[in-house]
Amino acid sequence: MTRDWRLALDAEIARVTPQLIELRRQMHAHPELSGTEHATTERIERALAAAGIAGRRGPDGRGLIVDSPGASAARVALRADIDALPIAEARDCDYRSQSPGIMHACGHDGHTAVVLGCVLALHQLQTQGALPGGIAWRALFQPAEETLLGAKEMVAAGAVEDVATILSMHMDPTREVGQIGVCDGPFTAHCDTLKVTLHGRGGHGARPHLAIDPLAAAVQLVNTLYAVIPRRHDSLDAVVISFGQFTAGDAANVIPSVAELRGTLRTLDRRVREATKIEIARIIEAVAAATGTRAEFDWYSGIDSVVNDPAVTNLVRQAGAEVLGQQSDVQEILRPSMGSEDFASYLEHVPGSMFRLGCASPAVGNSGLHTPTFDLDERAIPIGARILVRAAVLSSEQPSQA
Repeated sequence: MTRDWRLALDAEIARVTPQLIELRRQMHAHPELSGTEHATTERIERALAAAGIAGRRGPDGRGLIVDSPGASAARVALRADIDALPIAEARDCDYRSQSPGIMHACGHDGHTAVVLGCVLALHQLQTQGALPGGIAWRALFQPAEETLLGAKEMVAAGAVEDVATILSMHMDPTREVGQIGVCDGPFTAHCDTLKVTLHGRGGHGARPHLAIDPLAAAVQLVNTLYAVIPRRHDSLDAVVISFGQFTAGDAANVIPSVAELRGTLRTLDRRVREATKIEIARIIEAVAAATGTRAEFDWYSGIDSVVNDPAVTNLVRQAGAEVLGQQSDVQEILRPSMGSEDFASYLEHVPGSMFRLGCASPAVGNSGLHTPTFDLDERAIPIGARILVRAAVLSSEQPSQA
């Protein structure tokens, strides 16, 4: 090699950055919900094909698995997610969502652009013989992260076969562009989704004494859970229960016969997780008995905590320090997020690490994830790609990761 591979990498990522930003803006303007990401998959596929790179489709033709040439039992996987959220965008920009009620409010369009940049740079540098050793990589463009189903589907489709290490990142509007957050061990919370159906007896709104009101029972249930659950555990044990959906009735003057609640339980400790689920079941049954309703409930779409491997995370620290230039910009995350991430499904099979990529700036603000005003500073995209590729190369050189 005539020059350091890092210089060649940075030059290549700089060269393709306009293409990455264009793809990100196309995705942002044309978002697709979990389970429907067919056009998004085709868009990524076309961008790869233009560089002579082929991949295979994921489950139901959604998502892509892209491998470096040649067989290998020690690939480094780089994961992005591609789905959007059912949120109406409130920002006014040239790439504003054209799909009513749907937007990329969690940065998945940016994640996709970052990993595409990694793939394009790795492919080009390997073609030129400009990378050290024989790094073998796999890129995962994963659907359905927001429903916590996509990673499991990709694993079933062979995404972690022959993979030794997996890396990913998540946009972070609490950090400025040029900063990253890393941590060893727990990174996100366990997340379990709860559905409760309360059956009563419908009636006229003027005569509630002749009905059994499931809506009133549902309100009482939410209030009871919110009041009791936090006081059933040590205050140092993180437990968050929240309900985001409440469905009942069709008319203002009719007491419905059925009410339905959907919410999530988030915990960091498995023991606390199971104990809390038992306590929630007890409260549901008690409220149903007190209100004369009949309760049905079920847990589904559970996802474990993302637990970062310390050795892999240390490679991300090293890569981040090289790219950002100041150790102070590689920030330690002191407490796990109570959010959830189905990246955990990959970590059940292989060690890996996810880091947070700063994307806030005066130009775009710092609106939170899952808000209608979220946006990201696109300067974060090449930074993320440079860090991920460096970490991937370093990981491939580690005997313990082979």
